[in-house]
Amino acid sequence: MICAISGEVPEEPVISKKSGLLFEKRLVERHVEDYGKCPVTGEALTMDDLISVKTNKTVKPRPLQAASIPGLLGMFQIEWDQLMLSHFALEQQLHTARQELSHALYQHDAACRVIARLKNERDEARTLLTQTERHVPMPASTAVAANDSTFSNGKRAAEDEELGSGGKKIRPGISANIITELTDCNAILSQQRKKRQIPPTLAPVESLEKYTQLSSHPLHKTSKPGILSVDIHPSKDIIATGGVDTNAIVFDRTSGQIISTLSGHSKRVTSVKFVPQDEFFVTGSADKTVRVWQGSEDGNYNCRHILKDHSAEVQAVTVHATNNYFVTASLDNTWCFYDLSSGLCLTQVGDASGGDGYTSAAFHPDGLILGTGTLEALVRIWDVKSQSNVAKFDGHVGPVTAISFSENGYFLATAAHDGVKLWDLRKLRNFRTFTPYDSNTPTNSVDFDHSGSYLAIAGSDIRVYQVANVKSEWNCIKTFPDLSGTGKATSVKFGPDAKYMTVGSMDRNLRIFGLPGDAAEES
Repeated sequence: MICAISGEVPEEPVISKKSGLLFEKRLVERHVEDYGKCPVTGEALTMDDLISVKTNKTVKPRPLQAASIPGLLGMFQIEWDQLMLSHFALEQQLHTARQELSHALYQHDAACRVIARLKNERDEARTLLTQTERHVPMPASTAVAANDSTFSNGKRAAEDEELGSGGKKIRPGISANIITELTDCNAILSQQRKKRQIPPTLAPVESLEKYTQLSSHPLHKTSKPGILSVDIHPSKDIIATGGVDTNAIVFDRTSGQIISTLSGHSKRVTSVKFVPQDEFFVTGSADKTVRVWQGSEDGNYNCRHILKDHSAEVQAVTVHATNNYFVTASLDNTWCFYDLSSGLCLTQVGDASGGDGYTSAAFHPDGLILGTGTLEALVRIWDVKSQSNVAKFDGHVGPVTAISFSENGYFLATAAHDGVKLWDLRKLRNFRTFTPYDSNTPTNSVDFDHSGSYLAIAGSDIRVYQVANVKSEWNCIKTFPDLSGTGKATSVKFGPDAKYMTVGSMDRNLRIFGLPGDAAEES
C-alpha cells in the first residue's frame, strides 16, 4: 500500500470514502484543513470521509546500497566527504572573521591613541589658559558680563564638555600637570609640617578659659532665620556666613558692619568658603548649584561662575591648599573637583556601592587626601590623584554633619548625631569618642584651630578641648553657654591664632567669643 501523496508506505493509512484512495493521515488532514478537497481528484472532502485502516506495524526496507558492505562503505564515504566540506567552509569563515576582527582592533587602537593625544593637547592648552587667567586680572566690565551671562554649566557643557552614551557628561579629568601641582604642594607642606612649631602668638589655654561672648550680630533675615555655615578669611579680619534666607553675608569683625550681601541662590546656603587667591569666595546651596564670587576694590563680590553639575543639594565646599582648586559634595552621592579660575568641573566622582549622598567634606592639610561624610553615618577617605576610596570609617549614628583634619595631619574629627569621634589616620582607627549631648541633640559642627592645638564642638552649646595625643586625655577647657533656648549652634570656627571664635546658630545670630578685653574692639 502506497500513499497517493508521498509515494511511500504510510505509517497511519486512511482511505477516502469517495475516491477509495489511500493517504498518509497527517498529510491528507493538513490538505483537507487548508483546501477542503481531495488532493488527487479535487472533489470536496471532509474529515468524516476518511476511514482509518488498521495494519501491522510498517517496517521500511533498507536502501539498496545498504544491503552490502561496499554499499555501506560508499554511504560512509559520502557522509565523510560532506563533513569535510562543511568543516573546510567553517574554517574559511573563521579565518575571515579573525582577519576582520584584527583589522577592527587595529583601527580601534589607532583611534584611542589619537584621542589620547588630542586630550593631552587639550588639557595642556586648558592648563596654559588657566595659568594665564590667574595672572591677568579680570576687568570689572568683564565681571559684570560674567554675572549677567552666569557662566552656567549648560553653556559651558556645549563648549568644553562632550556628551557620552546616555547623555552623560565626559569630564576632562585631573591631568598629569595638575597631579604634579598637587604632589609638589603636598611635598612642600609635608616638609614644612615636620619643622612646624606652635606659633608664639597662639592664645594659651589660660586665655581660652577666660573667653566669653563679646558680641552677637543678627545678620540674616527674620523671615527665614538661621546660619548654616561660617568661615573666616585667613589673612583678613572678615567673616562669612551662609543662611537659610538664601543669602551669604560677608561681615567685618573689627567694625561690626556688613561688607556685602551675596544674593542669587534660590534656596538655603549650606556652605561658604574663602579663597585667598584673587579674593575668591565659594558658596554651595540646596538649590543644587555652586557659585564662585570674586571680590572687587569697592568691597562687593561679583558672581564669576554658576556651577550646575550636581543633581541634588550641595552640602559642603572645601578648598585645596594650592587655592587653585576646590571640591563640592552633594546629596546626589557624588563629589566634584573644580578648577577655581575657570569654574570647570574636571571630574565628578560617584560611589559605585550606592548610598544616600554626602553631607560634609574636607581636604587633608597636605591636599592629597579628601574626607567625606555621608547620610549613612559613614566617613570615606579618598585619594585625590586616583579618585579612589582608600579607607572607610564607620561607627557613627546618623548623618556625619561635619569633619575636620588636624594641622599635623594625624587626626580626623567627625561629628554626627551621637557626638564626635577622633580617628588616627596612621592606624585608621577610632581612638576617642565625645558624647557631649543627650541622644536628642546632634553635634552639628567640629573644627580644629589652624595650629592644631584646640578642637571646638558645637551643638546645644559650644565646647573647646585641648588637643593631645592618642593615649593622653583630651581635656575640655571651656564650655560656652547653652544655646538651646535661642537656637542651636550649627557651625563653629576658630579665628587666627585662636584669638577668637565665631559661632553660627539657628536664631540667625553670629556670635563672637574671645577675651573680655577685646570687647571694645567688637563694639
